[in-house]
Amino acid sequence: MKTIKSIVVLTAIAALMSCGSKTQQQVTAPTPSLKVMQLKKEDFTIFNTYSTSIQGQQNVEIWPKVSGFVQHIYVEEGQQVKKGQLLFKLETQTLSQDAKAAQASVNVAQVEVDKLVPLVEKGIISQVQLETAKAKLEQAKSSYNSITANIGYSTIVSPVNGYIGELPYKVGSLVSSNMGEPLTVVSDISGVRAYFSMNERELLQIKKQMASTGTGILADSSPEVELVMINGETYPQKGEIAMINNLINSTTGSVTLRADFDNPDLLLSSGSTGTIKIPSQFKGVWVIPQFVTVDRQGTKMVYVLNSDNTVNSKPLSIVAQTDTQFIVSEGFEDGTTLVTEGVSKLKDGQAINPVN
Repeated sequence: MKTIKSIVVLTAIAALMSCGSKTQQQVTAPTPSLKVMQLKKEDFTIFNTYSTSIQGQQNVEIWPKVSGFVQHIYVEEGQQVKKGQLLFKLETQTLSQDAKAAQASVNVAQVEVDKLVPLVEKGIISQVQLETAKAKLEQAKSSYNSITANIGYSTIVSPVNGYIGELPYKVGSLVSSNMGEPLTVVSDISGVRAYFSMNERELLQIKKQMASTGTGILADSSPEVELVMINGETYPQKGEIAMINNLINSTTGSVTLRADFDNPDLLLSSGSTGTIKIPSQFKGVWVIPQFVTVDRQGTKMVYVLNSDNTVNSKPLSIVAQTDTQFIVSEGFEDGTTLVTEGVSKLKDGQAINPVN
């Protein structure tokens, strides 16, 4: 029995010594050395990106105004053409025959009028007969003019400067104004139009930003936009927002915008795709790396270093963000020091050794 009591006493003493040892270790645990950074106000620009489809400033579909067989094609696919340059010639043999017949009808009607004029002057026939003959003459002339106009339409020229698209119809093809696709498309790509969409919230943010800087969305001083081409390179020419469709699509909640770019080297093609980058400029803000923050119930927090080297958490009022940074417009002073490492393990009031 004495032996058992001795064992119990020794065990209790060992447990107390162990607890005391742990308490002493906790008290004497070294203060962690953590890196810190100082905040300084700065002007900062971020870019919002939007997928875009590119069109030439003019894409003109070429349709025949009359039916006929393609007799000649004077251009090649991809060829540069000038306004008024001959593109196609349709077969007009049938129309030419119709024109001859119409001309004969005009001649006959003219003879009839010439015959009736002296008869009316002599009172042999009434004026009504002459007027009827004149009406028939005008009708014959109208028919002739219509046919000759159609003959003119058989010669098709380019309405604009540009480049020839595909030529789906070859020589000998029968074409008409109601066929499935045009003879070709002439695309003027000396300038291009980049169409893209954004949601209502993004549009409102851009408008508010421009209003705060005193610029209009379509003003000469509106922010320049950039175009990232499909190969990932930034197009050397900057563009401007030229159009906003303020009718918001009720189904998608988005609105369409257009940015115009000069294309002097013809680097961009109609039908290309890319990404539009729109700058958002922030004056006098703090730029805080995301890795120095912790998330608490959906609120981003940072740890601020006090003068006695203790830390306290502080929520962020975020106005914008990039992939790696938060943009904050208020809540700090220049020179405020933030802890930049080990923040997930820190607690309010904890002391650290700051390392710059």
